[in-house]
Amino acid sequence: MRARMAVRSLDRNGEDMERTRGNTSISGLLALLLMVCTGLPARAQGTDWQSLNGQVVSLYRQGHYDRAVVLARQALQLAEQTFGPDHPNVATSLNNLAELNRVQGQYAQAEPLYKRSLAIREKALGPDHPDVATSLNNLAELYRAQGQYAQAEPLYKRALAIREKALGPNHPDVGTSLNSLADLFFSQGHFAQAEPLYQRSLAIWEKALGPDHPNVGTTLNDLAELYRAQGQYAQAEPLYTRSLAIWEKAFGPDHPNVATGLNNLAELYRVQGQYAQAEPLHKRSLAIWEKALGPNHPNVASSLNNLAEMYRVQGQYAQAEPLYKRSLAIWEKSLGPNHPNVARSLNNLALMYVAQGQYAQAEPLCKRSLAIWEKALGPNHPSVATALENLAALYRKTDRLKEAESLEQRAAAIRAIKR
Repeated sequence: MRARMAVRSLDRNGEDMERTRGNTSISGLLALLLMVCTGLPARAQGTDWQSLNGQVVSLYRQGHYDRAVVLARQALQLAEQTFGPDHPNVATSLNNLAELNRVQGQYAQAEPLYKRSLAIREKALGPDHPDVATSLNNLAELYRAQGQYAQAEPLYKRALAIREKALGPNHPDVGTSLNSLADLFFSQGHFAQAEPLYQRSLAIWEKALGPDHPNVGTTLNDLAELYRAQGQYAQAEPLYTRSLAIWEKAFGPDHPNVATGLNNLAELYRVQGQYAQAEPLHKRSLAIWEKALGPNHPNVASSLNNLAEMYRVQGQYAQAEPLYKRSLAIWEKSLGPNHPNVARSLNNLALMYVAQGQYAQAEPLCKRSLAIWEKALGPNHPSVATALENLAALYRKTDRLKEAESLEQRAAAIRAIKR
């Protein structure tokens, strides 16, 4: 499974941070967006609020999310008391607390905070202000992380339009919007639409921020993910390794972004059958995420699933099964029972049962996986083709050839679609 990160924003006195995603791997972007806090009074409480936000951003960068949440709540309370409930600085604190909830998989808690932050900014700053674009991008990221693509796309596009008009086409925040919209297209299997957006984002960030900035690492990782998903492994590997090196240098060896890079490079090795190279990277990635994010975070589930996959393809079923089941339980609890990642976990667990001839256990998992992917991603997504092929293989093994052929024909039609 891939690990991806997207671009989301934590606001400081005006700095924003940005996001993470998960598919078969995980993507990683921690984008710092410059924002201007409006009308900050020169008094002690305002200085205290600025100091708290600075500490929140610092803890976020280090992956210390639990400690950051405590300070983010204090900053929000102080902002409301000092500036009033509808001040842009309150929107900043709401955005930061929402982002910290999102990055820990607490989506239901994050959504109302993002929406309130957006409403305050639109009213106080106007609908075309760059800070409004930040709120739109972050709310869209929340929806994308939950597979709600139709809700995410118009928000991403509006954020991009605002930034291009207000900041110019080569501003780093435009790079953020391009990377985020590319992630959305990638999540839906629209690879041809995603690639030029990633490349433009990369060019903007390298020029504006320098070749070793963490945001450059994010787009390198995401572009590598795109190539890996299309089987272009030789193009993917140098991008993964450069991305990982950038993150280790910027954040230190135990940061969640480093775990993302390790996970994704491990997945590249796994899909090529290089298991001895993949296993230690997967284990190190899992250890970092469990320590930084807690044992029930969606990224931990990704790591467990990926490690289980590596054991399954080697026939080590006793090692794989408990990892799959723990991964499934985490995703169902954190993302809901109808999220695409739940379908992935069901699909993989079913494959393990099929490999052992346990067809009665596998079939309901295959069917539930297919139903989730069709509903969440649409009937022509590559993941739907995967589910159809796997269910068809099960039917063949149980002598239901007519049903198998029908599913195979539908899968082939999906695979033939130019992306």
